[in-house]
Amino acid sequence: MKATKLHLTLAILICAISQSAMAFDVKGSFTRTLTVSGTPDIEITTGSGDIRIHSGNTTSVVVSARISANDTWFGGGLSAEEKVKKIEANPPITQSGSFIRIGRIDDRDLRNNVSISYDVTVPNTSRVRTETGSGDQNVQDVQGPLKASSGSGTISASKIGSEVRVSTGSGDINLDDVKGSVYASAGSGTIKAGGIAGSFYADTGSGDVTLSQTAPGHVSAKTGSGHVVLKNVKGGVEARTGSGGVEAQGEAKSDWDIHTGSGDVILRLPSQAAFNVDARSSSGNVTVNHPLTIQGTMKKNRVQGKVGAGGPALNVETGSGEIRIE
Repeated sequence: MKATKLHLTLAILICAISQSAMAFDVKGSFTRTLTVSGTPDIEITTGSGDIRIHSGNTTSVVVSARISANDTWFGGGLSAEEKVKKIEANPPITQSGSFIRIGRIDDRDLRNNVSISYDVTVPNTSRVRTETGSGDQNVQDVQGPLKASSGSGTISASKIGSEVRVSTGSGDINLDDVKGSVYASAGSGTIKAGGIAGSFYADTGSGDVTLSQTAPGHVSAKTGSGHVVLKNVKGGVEARTGSGGVEAQGEAKSDWDIHTGSGDVILRLPSQAAFNVDARSSSGNVTVNHPLTIQGTMKKNRVQGKVGAGGPALNVETGSGEIRIE
């Protein structure tokens, strides 16, 4: 009985310690306005917290930040309240001409158990680089280029005037209205891109990849498991999925190379298109709804031939599933 009471007492004590480990939550904030001219370079980093960027007037950068700090039972050094006051008094912002750095805190003790979220208004002409350990990011209406990365969090960007490079360890990527090439990578998460005026390179460990293209450029879309949907493509295509279907619609200006381990493949090309085709399925029918000159022996699960005068190669393969070229 005594042993049982001792174990119960220890359990209660451990629970109390655990609950007190994050006993204090201190909030704070700051706002700063910096004068700029020309084409500013903006760099924003935060260990944990969200980042939001949008355009404003052409001569200033306005930084608004929300701070959250915690005291722990095992802590030492500065208290959460002291950390918040120090950051409010001396925000992590530096400026050298047109280059502005936001969020860098070299003092390890000061940044431990501290989360800062940033809302930043920048000139439309800005070039932007952002990074967060965990937190979402949203960037709107800048000329760019834009480079954004996150350990875990969703990254969204719209109305970007040039190249975009985004990556997240776990989280979705959402892009819209990009006037340049796109490079998107996710450890796990969906990648959605619309209004992309340029080349598109996307890779995710698991999740769907969708694209709508508005200007010519090579397309590469890869996912470990998920569907790939490509619309209005005007160029070459490389599409890969371990398990999932592939749909692609557009003009084959150069070769299309499509592969799925398991899933249907549907390709839609203009009626006047001319191309060479080699489409094969381990288990499933292959259908080509274009006037076709057969090369070799035609089988229900493999078609080789030439449409029209021939042209770019369509190499299509699925482990299990049907193939339709319309």
